[in-house]
Amino acid sequence: MTGVPKPATAQDFSQGQSPDRELFLDRLKGMQPLVDERFAAAAAAKYGIPVTDFGVLLAEVLAKYLAPTSSESEIREFVLSLRVEELVLARACAVGNEAAWDAFLIRYRERLYDAGIGIAKDYNAGRELADSLYAELCGAGSHAASPLLSYMGYGSLEGWLRTIMARSFIDRYRSEHRLVSLEEESEEGGMQLAAPNPAPAPAVDQRLESAVDEALAGLDAEEGFILASFFLHDRTLAEVAAVLKLHESTVSRRVQKITANLRKQIVKSMMRRGMSRRQADEALETDVRDLQTNVRGRLQEKLQESAPGPSPTQSAGSPEQKNDC
Repeated sequence: MTGVPKPATAQDFSQGQSPDRELFLDRLKGMQPLVDERFAAAAAAKYGIPVTDFGVLLAEVLAKYLAPTSSESEIREFVLSLRVEELVLARACAVGNEAAWDAFLIRYRERLYDAGIGIAKDYNAGRELADSLYAELCGAGSHAASPLLSYMGYGSLEGWLRTIMARSFIDRYRSEHRLVSLEEESEEGGMQLAAPNPAPAPAVDQRLESAVDEALAGLDAEEGFILASFFLHDRTLAEVAAVLKLHESTVSRRVQKITANLRKQIVKSMMRRGMSRRQADEALETDVRDLQTNVRGRLQEKLQESAPGPSPTQSAGSPEQKNDC
């Protein structure tokens, strides 16, 4: 993990215009004291980022997570919850700011090496994994945009990086395992099209499994319906609001509240089971696909319990669903 990429000439480090982003940008102009406060907290000036560009970035994040009809208090609460210093660091790195990359390496280089070794369970493989992630982040040998552009400041940057690294390791393992299987089949006299053995999932602490299952079981029917609609069936705020006969902004607040409460309950549950707060926070960085808990099944149960909810077999926006609304 040596060297840093050359600085880019891009001035706007957001991901492009959108109607919602422009709407939130206009609304933030009426909340300039809040923007100035978060701008100072982000230390954006040391990377040469003006407050106007910072406001554009905040508007982009708001457009991704909030409904256009969100109230000023909802916008304020959400902006205050963002890790703006890490968000600005990630975006400044993404456009090649050398000062930002220097800060990134000082803060995360050894942490990424440690994380890589922990994921790969091997010193050399772990360091190679971390170096590969760094190369991908800075766009070495590629004209593709840095993945850092997709970090939105909602959760720690370190946890986000660890998740990407873990998924990269799993994908690499599965790819290499398939290649080995194909070579073995060829050497044995022809392709048999045998299904490759599944890659072993990383070991997940049983206390996390139990805590997640306990928290999901404690959801009421409407909470389960909202989460299932968003995370299983990719329904929009408008569609969920129509089913529940609520305003879109109300549903948006419910999503934020439910997910925040779930996280708190899971952390408390793991601490009751003997984990420290730091261990609990680290455990929550686990990819949900690695959990043995049937998260999908739990949410489907809640979906079926909810009387106003659409049938899981109906697609979003189908005629049947609209009539039921």
